[in-house]
Amino acid sequence: MKPIPTSARFNIDRLWETIDRSAEIGKGREGGLARLALTDSDKEMRDLFVTWCREAGLEVTVDRLGSIFGRRKGSDDSLPPVMIGSHMDTQANRGRFDGILGVLAGLELVRTLNDMNYTTRRPIEIVNWTNEEGSRFPPAMVASGAFAGTYDTEWVLARKGDDGPTLGEELKRTGYAGDTPVGGRPVDSFFEFHIEQGLVLDEKRILIGLVTDAMNATGTLVEY
Repeated sequence: MKPIPTSARFNIDRLWETIDRSAEIGKGREGGLARLALTDSDKEMRDLFVTWCREAGLEVTVDRLGSIFGRRKGSDDSLPPVMIGSHMDTQANRGRFDGILGVLAGLELVRTLNDMNYTTRRPIEIVNWTNEEGSRFPPAMVASGAFAGTYDTEWVLARKGDDGPTLGEELKRTGYAGDTPVGGRPVDSFFEFHIEQGLVLDEKRILIGLVTDAMNATGTLVEY
């Protein structure tokens, strides 16, 4: 298998367009979003994400807790997948990047590989975890937690929302009560590109560090 050229780059304009489109769904305060898990706005975002995945040639499955998986086949499709993802639900009034950037960056990776006509050895799965924020159905990270074996699936389905219905009832209402088992399968690795948005560091003028390069498995320096 030929290595991916070091000159390969995301189509940043396309990624920004995708993010801008997602930020039109579930608008809250100025510049913010209120797209709580399994609300109508979350369903609208999910539907659009599924459309984007299928347009990119991905096989889409939904597990019993509504987590969405977009799979790109590898040359050895029997190998455990590399997963890339995060969540598309938001807190009551938060920013446009928190969570969803990790999902849409995975989508852009797949689109870039498609542009290059490049097939990876392992399959790649883009993941959107249900109710990662936990703002409507506490606690947080219940779907990803169930995938990892921390929570029981039936217990998660019975989580009652602060506005009345259970998580399971809202999965059925929005059409995202999937039939794929939750977890119980091998995963090679998981990557999450994440921006935790907040004003505290900015208001206090606290400097942060940014990753500029790293060593890959071959000992080659990779610059970002």
